[in-house]
Amino acid sequence: MSTRSFRLVCPPERIPQVEALLRAQGYDFAPEPFSPFCRRILHEPRPLGASLAAFFGYIYIQDRSSMLPPLALGLAAGESVLDVCASPGSKTGFLAQLAGPEGFVLANEPSPARLATLRANLHQCNLLQSATCSYSGDALPLSPASWRAILLDPPCSGWGTAEKHPRVLKLWQGDKLKTLVSLQQRLLRHCASLLAPGGRMVYSTCTTNEAENEAQVRFAEEELGLVRERLAPFPGFVWEERPGGDGTLRVDGARSQAQGFYLALLRKPEDTPMPETAGTPGTTASADMGRGSRPKSQRGSRQQEAASLRAKGQALSRAALAGPCCDPDALPAGEVMLFGEHLRLVPPQAALLPPGLVWQGALLGRCAGGRQAGLTLAPRLRVLLPHPPQPDTALVLEDTARIEALLQGQSIHCALPGREAALWWRDLPLGRLALKQGRAVALFK
Repeated sequence: MSTRSFRLVCPPERIPQVEALLRAQGYDFAPEPFSPFCRRILHEPRPLGASLAAFFGYIYIQDRSSMLPPLALGLAAGESVLDVCASPGSKTGFLAQLAGPEGFVLANEPSPARLATLRANLHQCNLLQSATCSYSGDALPLSPASWRAILLDPPCSGWGTAEKHPRVLKLWQGDKLKTLVSLQQRLLRHCASLLAPGGRMVYSTCTTNEAENEAQVRFAEEELGLVRERLAPFPGFVWEERPGGDGTLRVDGARSQAQGFYLALLRKPEDTPMPETAGTPGTTASADMGRGSRPKSQRGSRQQEAASLRAKGQALSRAALAGPCCDPDALPAGEVMLFGEHLRLVPPQAALLPPGLVWQGALLGRCAGGRQAGLTLAPRLRVLLPHPPQPDTALVLEDTARIEALLQGQSIHCALPGREAALWWRDLPLGRLALKQGRAVALFK
C-alpha cells in the first residue's frame, strides 16, 4: 500500500516551525531520504488536508514518486524552468521551491478548469516566482530554443496508480492508448524545439507501460536528436529494470510504497544549431498578464516592449504596498503592475516570454475600481508580513484551536488599531486579518 507523503513549502529556516505546527495538532511524520523538504506521514488524527499547515499553504500533500521529477531536473537557485503540463501544481510548486525566490517557473495547463486549480494552489503556497498560461502543450507559443530547463509530465495511461484507481487498466487500452502515445510524441517534439542547446528536459509519467516510457525515450533520441543522461537512483525507492531503460528510472510502486513512476533526463547537444527564428532570452517582454485577447506581436527594443506592457497595465511602485502588514522588500525581484482590478507581480524573467503570449503573474491583491487608494493585499500573502511580528499590528496566537475558530467564522477581540492585522502562530506567519471594531476577522478563501 502507498504511504501518505507531503512536502514542506517553506524556506529551510522555517522547517522547524512548520513541523511544530503539525505536531501541535497531533500529526507525526518522518523525513524522506531523498529531499530535506519531503516527509512521510506516520499518524493523522484527522485528514492531513484539514490541518492548519495545509490550509495556510505550508505543506502540499503529494505522492512520494511524484516528488522525483523536479529533483531529477537538478535546478540551481535562480534558474528559469518551463512546466508544460502543470495542473494541479504539485511538481510546479516543487520546481518553484528549488529555483528559489530569484528563480522563475512558467506553468502551462491547457484545461481551464484545471488551470484554476493550478493557480489556486500556487497562490495558497505563496510561490510568487511562478506564472501561468493556458495553451495546448504541443503548440505552446514560446520562442524556439529559449529554455534551458523543461519538465514534461504528459497525460498518460496512469497504470502506475492502479492501486488507487483500478479502472485505468481497462480505460486505457487499444486505440485510446495509441492516441496517448501520439500526443506524448507531439509534446516531446515541441519541447525539444523549445530547448536551448545544452538545455535539459525531464520526461516523466505515472504509468508502467513501456510504450509510454522506454519507447518514448528512444523516440526522443532517434527522431529528435536528444541525448539521455544517466539519472542516479534516489534513496528510499526500489527500482525496476526493463530492456532499453538504461540510465532512466522506473519506480517499483509496490516495493517502494508509492505510485509506479518513470523518469528520464534528456539533453539537447551543445552543438545543436540555433533556429533562425529563435528568440534570445532578454530581448522580449511579456505583453499581457490577464485573460484578455492576445495582443499583436511587437518588435523593437526592450524599452519599447516594456512600454507596451505598461500600456496594458499600470505600474506601481513597491512603496505603494507598504503598510503595517506588508514589507515590500520581501517581494521577489520584478515589477508591481495593476491590470484592471488585479495587482500582479511581473518578474524580470518575463524577458523569456514572447509579446503574443497571454499569461498571468502571481496575484498580490486587488484595487477597488482600479484605484490605488482602494488597494487590498491578498490575505494569504504571508511571505510579505513584516518580521518579527509587531505588537501593534500582529495577532499572535499560541493555541491552534483559536486559529481554527477564526477559520470557522468566529471573531477574536484583540483591540488592535487600524483595519488589518497580521496573524501569527507563535513565530510562524500565517496571513492577513481584517479588523472590525477591535475584533479580528478571517477573510481567507
